[in-house]
Amino acid sequence: MVGGRQGGLWLVAFPLLPTKLDLDDHHTWVNSTHFISELNDRGSKKLAQLITASAEEGNPVTGLIYTPLQAWVAKVAQSFHIPSTLLWPQPATLFHIYFYYFNGYGDIIRSITNDPSCLVELLVLPQLSSRDLPYFLVHSNPDSDSKPYKGLLLSIKELLDTLNEEANPRILVNTFDALEPEVLRAIEKLNLIAIGPLVPSAFLDRKHPSNTSFGADLFQKSRDYLEWLDSKLESSVVYVSFGSMAILSKRQVEEIARGLLESHRPFLWVLRATENGEKEEDELSCREELDQLGMIVPWCCQVEVLAHPSLGCFVSHCGWNSSLECLVFGVPMVCFPQSFDQPTNAKLIEDVFKTGVRVTMNEEGIMEGEEIQRCIEVVMGGGEKGKEMNKNAKKWRDLAKEAVKEGGSVDMNLRAFVDEVEKDFIG
Repeated sequence: MVGGRQGGLWLVAFPLLPTKLDLDDHHTWVNSTHFISELNDRGSKKLAQLITASAEEGNPVTGLIYTPLQAWVAKVAQSFHIPSTLLWPQPATLFHIYFYYFNGYGDIIRSITNDPSCLVELLVLPQLSSRDLPYFLVHSNPDSDSKPYKGLLLSIKELLDTLNEEANPRILVNTFDALEPEVLRAIEKLNLIAIGPLVPSAFLDRKHPSNTSFGADLFQKSRDYLEWLDSKLESSVVYVSFGSMAILSKRQVEEIARGLLESHRPFLWVLRATENGEKEEDELSCREELDQLGMIVPWCCQVEVLAHPSLGCFVSHCGWNSSLECLVFGVPMVCFPQSFDQPTNAKLIEDVFKTGVRVTMNEEGIMEGEEIQRCIEVVMGGGEKGKEMNKNAKKWRDLAKEAVKEGGSVDMNLRAFVDEVEKDFIG
């Protein structure tokens, strides 16, 4: 939340909801309309109480900033005549896909979901096939109760409907002007404001050298991996991580291990423990050979790893944070998208930003060892395609740093946004 005081702005954190939403085994947050409905109801009541209490204490709330799946925040803001702003943590391209889906292009997009050879072109966006679309857009239908992810899709629709009701909808986007210039300005009614890359400042402008973390690291363990990286040659290490949510099959883990061994390159592989506390690396059939070539860890500080000069390639699920961090640090990627926005991010990395290569999975949806080895070789083998990826990666790195420096596009965008919020409050 944003509050107003004479002489500037101050921020108020929204407290966690006091009650836990109970979900059985058949209703997860991914596919449960019940969960989202309950969150909307309880969250709205709690937020309204907080706004009222804050006003009574002489600290009126003058603005609300919210994230996707929380359109109810904007509705509460409207009821109190308070301006609100959406913080979109993904690329502007993804926002546009959803916008077009619910604004006249839904039938066209749905028509390609069952035919991988079909392409759709949505105004300023690149040509997209079904494998480039957000995962739950392909696997959902707002008019069907039988498909998963329906709750998420309906929440996106509610979000867009809410924005359409606003006179001057503002959307803060985790991207930067040079990265998606046409897309940011393609929808005249919506004011998309690039404020990214949202990466710890120590790695960008160096103004706050102690700020090296997002403050949300899930597994803070040993940092021996940094000493291990220090011992490796520049641009020689393959970094492998699939985020904090992806769950890979045992066969897929074995194929990744085989591909890394066949690449004959040092690697740092983040292999998390399962929900049951089991360590997947303990079951690897080739653990001894892996230990001779690389290092397996349950956690690492990703931004520190990507900033390390020994990094040569990142094998990733292509979450947007990871993708943007690669651009910031000039690291090319091997893209292995799993779900959510990741297929679209992989499309951008490979065909628009041209800083990576996307794996091809077999008929069973498995990324085979030979394919992993092939893609790593494309990026790091010294061929023309790999050289172009590395050149482009360095270009985006420099543009990202230009964006966040004083007087850069992000600095100017944020200053203009704050000025506008203050005017809304005074007005």
